[in-house]
Amino acid sequence: MAVIVGGIGSTHVPAIGKAIAEKKQNDPYWQPFFKGFDYVHYWLARTKPDVAVVFYNDHGLNFFLDKLPTFAVGAAAEYRSEDEGWGIPVSRPIPGDPALSWQLINSLVADEFDVTMCQEMLIDHAVTIPMALMWPGAAWPVKIVPVEINTVQHPLPTLARCLKLGRSIGRAIESYEQDLRVIVIGTGGLSHQLDGKRAGFINKEFDELCLDKIVADPEALTRYSIHDWVEQSGSQGVEFLNWMAMRGAMTGRVSEVHRNYHIPISNTAAATVVLENRDEAERRAA
Repeated sequence: MAVIVGGIGSTHVPAIGKAIAEKKQNDPYWQPFFKGFDYVHYWLARTKPDVAVVFYNDHGLNFFLDKLPTFAVGAAAEYRSEDEGWGIPVSRPIPGDPALSWQLINSLVADEFDVTMCQEMLIDHAVTIPMALMWPGAAWPVKIVPVEINTVQHPLPTLARCLKLGRSIGRAIESYEQDLRVIVIGTGGLSHQLDGKRAGFINKEFDELCLDKIVADPEALTRYSIHDWVEQSGSQGVEFLNWMAMRGAMTGRVSEVHRNYHIPISNTAAATVVLENRDEAERRAA
């Protein structure tokens, strides 16, 4: 049976890809951010996941405003990226796990989630940059199942809906008969706004509240409407929906084993967390 060993939350700012390409990890501006991944590398080497389910938001590479699903699940054998115009290298293809993808899709539909099923799917920096941060300078040793969440075109799904989406996916993974070690990843910045009168807005106090609550009391965050969330975290801070889905997928006793918070990275509050899904991992290991 598949087991969910834990979850990782990470930002996906395009400038990170450029910093990696230019080998700026130890520059004073970047070093506090990249240093936050030292523990992530250790944790991944110890847990040795086989598959990563990645909750992310598409930035126009695969979907655009004319056709933008609320939720989409990749069911491809391979996921490619393309030039997005940020001046960062195009990522290597990442292998998929179609059988696990269809397990998730069938379970989501049974739970009354209307998802878009993508047997061909491009992935952008919201997937490739976290992968490069987690496994730098090496072949990525996992297959992925990408799960897209709309954070661009209103109306957006609520935080409660994304938490429920994650819980449905968590149950689907746990009922999968193949022996797999799975991690779930939520990508996106915390508070940030890139346009308008509040461009550059960051709310450290609210970010710290979110990082505290997502571990032990994610339901507390569902009391915020999307309007309230934009007010507190900026128009792009709604990428936290991806983190909520990641947290929902962990059904055991969740504990935080690592946190790094650094501001700003390209006008974005950048956080990195590692959460362990202890009860489920311990039960399956017994």
